[in-house]
Amino acid sequence: MTTSPSSPGAAPTDGPSVRIGALVPLSRPGWADAGRHLLAGLETAVHEVNGAGGIAGRPLELVVRDTAADPEKAAAAVDELFRLGVAALAGEYHSVVARAAAARADALGLPFLCSSAVLDALTEQPTDWVARLAPAQSRGWRLYADFLLDAGHSRIAVATQPSVYWASGTRILRDHLAPRGGTVVEVDMSTLAPMDVCDELVRHRATALLLLVGHPEPAVPVVRAVRHDERLAELLIGAPAGQPELPEWASLLGDDGTAIPFLRYLPEPLGPLGARVATTLRERLGEPPSFVAFEGYDTITVLADVLRSHGTDRARIAASWPHVAVEGTRGKIRFSRVPGIDVWQWAWPPLQVVDRDPAEPGRFRILRTG
Repeated sequence: MTTSPSSPGAAPTDGPSVRIGALVPLSRPGWADAGRHLLAGLETAVHEVNGAGGIAGRPLELVVRDTAADPEKAAAAVDELFRLGVAALAGEYHSVVARAAAARADALGLPFLCSSAVLDALTEQPTDWVARLAPAQSRGWRLYADFLLDAGHSRIAVATQPSVYWASGTRILRDHLAPRGGTVVEVDMSTLAPMDVCDELVRHRATALLLLVGHPEPAVPVVRAVRHDERLAELLIGAPAGQPELPEWASLLGDDGTAIPFLRYLPEPLGPLGARVATTLRERLGEPPSFVAFEGYDTITVLADVLRSHGTDRARIAASWPHVAVEGTRGKIRFSRVPGIDVWQWAWPPLQVVDRDPAEPGRFRILRTG
């Protein structure tokens, strides 16, 4: 799959293309809406790069592979893209999938700029081949835990499914809340129906329920059950992983999907570049862009800068991570070594805790920043 042709009057591009492999969840059980926004950001930036003359006169091309939230499928795609000669990898939204892709990229010696996945342990050992734009899960989820405590919630229930990502999130919350008097009770969604979840919340006297589960199933039916249980009228529902960010959430849940705080990675307000890109992304998507779309755009912006400065040799690209200094849609992007993180990390993107306004579900209220 390639991007759109350059706009009329743009600087010409010729010669063989410079290819970037793009890993994106575009089909179920992946979160296809997130994949669509991520791809829109990637494609928009590639279009702009080519409109400005490409990479030393050569067009930039995306070679897109659908990961469908499947780690094995992602690893196989990395092997294929390596054989196709891509200069680097970009993208991926799901943390567990990105971890599989990062491991394979590291083994092959293929630079990978991960756009959206937040799992702290993106690789099992330090690597120079992988860099990441999204903040580490521990940073965002600790901010979210502080938000809960400040809002008066110390008895937290988490609806979970088996996953390294959800287990990591539960551990971060428990470790951060416990010294401050907070407790975390796990509600296993692999054995309970939504109405059973309501009974468990009442039994544990929880004041907040966090959705550490997939979207739309079982997140949507759990929200509906809780919202319509009179015993839980005062319960806060939260979704730190960001399920309410995309329009599908609002279309499925309506008013039931409002006032559910989640994390997103945007500044307030956007700067001039971010505002311009937001307009372009809205036109491409036909709806307001999520932070995931900005992550996609910034990924290509960084890779294009690296390719112009260091060429297409894979080893030189990987060696360039500590020298990156690129203006992205959400601030200046630089990579460094962060304690506990084994990849080159942008430290740090802006963080917000937001929710959908009950009075206007299409509007987001900023509840906390960090």
